Amino acid sequence: MPDLQGLRKEYTRAGLREAELAPGPMDQFRRWFDEALAAGLHEPNAMTVATATPDGRPSARVVLLKGFDERGFVFYTNYEGRKGRELGENPPCALVFYWGELERQVRIEGRASRVPGEESDAYYESRPRGSRLGAWVSAQSREVTSREALEERLHGLEAEHEGQEVPRPPFWGGYRVEPEVVEFWQGRENRLHDRLLYRRVSDGWKVVRLQP
Repeated sequence: MPDLQGLRKEYTRAGLREAELAPGPMDQFRRWFDEALAAGLHEPNAMTVATATPDGRPSARVVLLKGFDERGFVFYTNYEGRKGRELGENPPCALVFYWGELERQVRIEGRASRVPGEESDAYYESRPRGSRLGAWVSAQSREVTSREALEERLHGLEAEHEGQEVPRPPFWGGYRVEPEVVEFWQGRENRLHDRLLYRRVSDGWKVVRLQP
């Protein structure tokens, strides 16, 4: 059995101080995201999305961020899959980005809502044809008898739409998570990590430092 207790790393790359922060969390996120892109990280837009049922049963999975601005963070999925059903019943959710090579983490708490149909249409039309067909094939999170059943369904749709555009399924589209809390975590020596948190208040954002 591996010695998990012995797996340790000292974080020494950088620090994070209040004077270095952007006025708002989305500008700060843009700075860090640009640095993650510049560092050539593998899928820097990968994020954990955590949802819960109305009675508090949690679930989490990794999805890809497909847009962000002052309104929030956008990703796309099947509305009828588990996360879509949970967000429909219980919109509060959490996102986490982890950029280990930069010794950084960003944690977001907020509420999810569907993006307008025209936004979902625009993104769907930008996807490769195979991905567009795949959105129709998958009844996300439901049981399936075999891999072959999915591939058979895909081949049938390919033939059905040969030479035609593939419209966006009515059960597929985007969510925007409007942030209420955004925490920026920078690893530091001796586990005294920097944790600076933006909290939405009536007139903008308040920044506080959290103990590691």
